[in-house]
Amino acid sequence: MTPKSGIYLAGSCVAAIAAIGSIFELSSGTPQLGSVVTGIILALTTPLTGVLFYAAIQDAKANQ
Repeated sequence: MTPKSGIYLAGSCVAAIAAIGSIFELSSGTPQLGSVVTGIILALTTPLTGVLFYAAIQDAKANQ
């Protein structure tokens, strides 16, 4: 693993945690940041998780 792929992987983990947290907040019925803001966070971090994970895999493969 290169430092660059490690950063991508860490970003993917943070985005996944934010997405899961947003799901739990929305399912609770009263999100602390409001439904709109929490929905925006969920909408942004869900694809970002996949994109960063894919970038980490591609970078690791390229540097083997």
